[in-house]
Amino acid sequence: MALKKILVTGGAGFIGSNLVDVLAPSNDVTVVDDLSTGSIENIQHHIDKGTIHFVEADIRDLDKMYELTKNIEIIFHLAVQCVRVSLHDPRLVHEVDATGTLNMCMAAHRNGVQKVVYTSSAEVYGDGKIIPIDETHPLESSTPYGAAKLSGELYLGVYRRTYGLPSVILRLFNTYGPREHFEGLYGEVIPRFVVRAMNGLPPVIFGDGNQTRSFHEVSDTVRAIVMASESDEALGETINIGGEEEITINNLAKTILEILGEESRITPEHAEQRPGEIMRHAADMSKARKMLGFNPKYKLDDGIRKYIEWVRKTYSDPSELLKQIDFDWKGKAS
Repeated sequence: MALKKILVTGGAGFIGSNLVDVLAPSNDVTVVDDLSTGSIENIQHHIDKGTIHFVEADIRDLDKMYELTKNIEIIFHLAVQCVRVSLHDPRLVHEVDATGTLNMCMAAHRNGVQKVVYTSSAEVYGDGKIIPIDETHPLESSTPYGAAKLSGELYLGVYRRTYGLPSVILRLFNTYGPREHFEGLYGEVIPRFVVRAMNGLPPVIFGDGNQTRSFHEVSDTVRAIVMASESDEALGETINIGGEEEITINNLAKTILEILGEESRITPEHAEQRPGEIMRHAADMSKARKMLGFNPKYKLDDGIRKYIEWVRKTYSDPSELLKQIDFDWKGKAS
């Protein structure tokens, strides 16, 4: 992709900033982010070089979205509030994830945007009833977050069928890698496990740890997002993007401890299971392979090693990170 006028919502966040790294060198990229969960540090190198336009704004501000989508050719819509926030503040998550997506549809339609690429979530499936999960799996989310993301999908479908707005929906499974949140309520499982283990502390697992996930390294996720944006065949489609290695959270903790050489010294601890916990997730990537020609580059072990190396290079004192992560799913200090 080159010489396109692109808008990335949530472009200062974890996945968004990694996507901006790929798009910025050869496109005219505008990043919009309210910095509620994203960080200006993730994109500061682009701002310093003048390779992107950054606007601090909220996608709930419809008039601002009308303004920012003028002359835009492609929207990558990644702005989001996360699943753990939805467990105690479902209204906020609905306003950002559902109403915010409706706003982007309205703005894209008004300004003649050529394509919208929407990053939805595998949370829309709820618990896996048929493993691996393909795109025809029942949509039975168990969290307000999943319901809000599914609402966004429905709005994209309405605007495609009724108003002719071209779009593609990507249902992301668990993405991990550099810049992923480790801190507080937004902290994700791999960064939290790594930070605690690097400080000689046990990973804390919610529930019995037998729940499974399909983890996907962020550079693979970004590559799939770009490939979907370039595929005319993908227009109007919903496509899974995730790893095909189904792993329990117990085995994930064991893998991280082994890579860090701490498996004989540290034993994971267990905490109260979170409400709406999904017990099985494993991605069926057949459609992504067939339609996009996509295959993940990173096996989970290799991706975790890459992430640990990034943490060591980026943060000289892991104990400073520890101060920021010890929160439960309710956002309270644990």
